[in-house]
Amino acid sequence: MNVMTLVILAAGMGSRYGGLKQLDAISNKNESIIDFSIYDAIKCGFKKVVFVVRQDFLETIKALYLPKLQDKIKVAFVCQEVTNIPEEFKNNNRVKPWGTAHALLTVKNVVDDNFCVINADDFYGANAFLKMAEFLNKTTPLSGEYAMVGFKIQNTLSENGSVSRGECYLDANNYLKKIVERTNISLIDNRIIYTENNQEKEIQKNSLVSMNFWGFTPTIFREMDALFYQFLKENYQTDKKEFYLPSVVNHLLETKKATVKVLETNSNWLGVTYKEDKTAVISKITELKKDGVYPESLWS
Repeated sequence: MNVMTLVILAAGMGSRYGGLKQLDAISNKNESIIDFSIYDAIKCGFKKVVFVVRQDFLETIKALYLPKLQDKIKVAFVCQEVTNIPEEFKNNNRVKPWGTAHALLTVKNVVDDNFCVINADDFYGANAFLKMAEFLNKTTPLSGEYAMVGFKIQNTLSENGSVSRGECYLDANNYLKKIVERTNISLIDNRIIYTENNQEKEIQKNSLVSMNFWGFTPTIFREMDALFYQFLKENYQTDKKEFYLPSVVNHLLETKKATVKVLETNSNWLGVTYKEDKTAVISKITELKKDGVYPESLWS
């Protein structure tokens, strides 16, 4: 069996939500979505967790998670800052983070094993971690064989506003061909509608989408380094352009430098895109605990 690491991207600003949602409690035991992801990962055999955070709340994260995870899993922290780029590309006007792929690049010096990467504010469910662990355990660490957990779009919507999702196109063997970003997705009259070129279009309810749950080997870092350097050459003077993980994956697929197996799950995604989502998330977590999927207290 391979050693597996969980990488949690927790440096986002949470602008639509209006606060640091990564740390919001969603259970009566003051547990956050992050707690449930780590709990699921430990049960599936992950041996290390790496938090990608901002410097301004690094000590807060450490104070929360080092005590509760002691003797349960190895823990590391890295900081994603706008200034974490080569000196030649520094842009003093830049405030917005450089994106999810840049966030992942920050862990390259502390991750030596097969790993999965997730968003801190997304609840994926135990089945997603189980499927990813099975894949990573049998994948050679030196290979360009990667994976992604695919969720049915109908299981990923918010009742409180529109969302954006990456629609996945697969070949006959469930390997990813490409991801296409869909925006302004909402459930309207029992139809899932998105906007493209100012036109409304329908997407099928069982279509698979990416929720940024990826499985990689350490070979991804070499490819990402080169791509990020090129990205900065072209975009370092902009204030908003971001280096996104799905764009990196699409490039690797197009250039045939990697394969991505799509691992389908029927789990319901839970998240707090909007503040109003929190009530529904708490209700679902309470139900999962009542059904015995999770213990009353994750860490006691």
